Amino acid sequence: MTLERIGSGKVRELYDAGPGLLLLVATDRISAYDVVLDDEIPDKGRVLTGLSLFWITQLDSIVKTHLVTSDPGRFPSEAAVVDDLAGRAMLVRRAEMLPVEFIVRGYLFGSGYKEYLEKGTVSGIRLPTGLQLASRLESPLVTPTTKAEEGHDEAITPEQAAELCPPGTYDKAAEAALAVYERAHELALDAGVVICDTKFEFGVADGELLLADEVLTPDSSRFWPAAQYRAGTDQPSFDKQYVRGYLDNTDWDRTPPAPRLPASVVAETRAKYIEAFERLTGETFAAYLDRYGASV
Repeated sequence: MTLERIGSGKVRELYDAGPGLLLLVATDRISAYDVVLDDEIPDKGRVLTGLSLFWITQLDSIVKTHLVTSDPGRFPSEAAVVDDLAGRAMLVRRAEMLPVEFIVRGYLFGSGYKEYLEKGTVSGIRLPTGLQLASRLESPLVTPTTKAEEGHDEAITPEQAAELCPPGTYDKAAEAALAVYERAHELALDAGVVICDTKFEFGVADGELLLADEVLTPDSSRFWPAAQYRAGTDQPSFDKQYVRGYLDNTDWDRTPPAPRLPASVVAETRAKYIEAFERLTGETFAAYLDRYGASV
């Protein structure tokens, strides 16, 4: 018997792991503007998995998650045929995923800042006048987006998102997303990191709302060094923004195929992801690799 692969996302592979279970494997692929790049970032999948596991342990009192175990010894025996699982795989509960993504913004940046300049709103939510790029918001906002099968996700209003979700689930998930962000923001500041914004996904299993997929990683979040934070200007970061910044300086029109990444950009991106891991967890990345028997 082999483990059946039932899905392949931008950066993850999904395997049927038995009744009610999935094996979620984070690859080293990287996407930008919803396009998967040809170049991979070594160890990226391990950083995403390791950080997700860290946050799940920190936030389990706020919301239940889909995690069952990251211990390879508890994976189905058939998982042994999947290459390079060490430190990049989680056994999780299978859930019916909500059809929207929950973007929580604590600071005005990215597409939210562009909308604010044009309309004074973010996802249709009116904000005070006079805010600058990277201004901290008085209260974090949940700004939902669609999950596009092809092309780009689109920003929608909370009211539109609620209509797409099963009755009552949007409000419950949005409340959980805010609580998780606020607690994570507090913990990250203690580690010298500002979490500008982040993306969450939720699903329902056996009537329970579960936080699913990755949690507060450099792929799904903007991480800024707190010591260098200044409103009104662009921010240095430990996340995928470095790759986006490189691509923004090319003539790419954000349709496939994306430009190739120079080796220097690949190496610097890997270094930034590992720095985010080590700052936030307080653990060396080498120690994480050793724990799972992985090699660099």
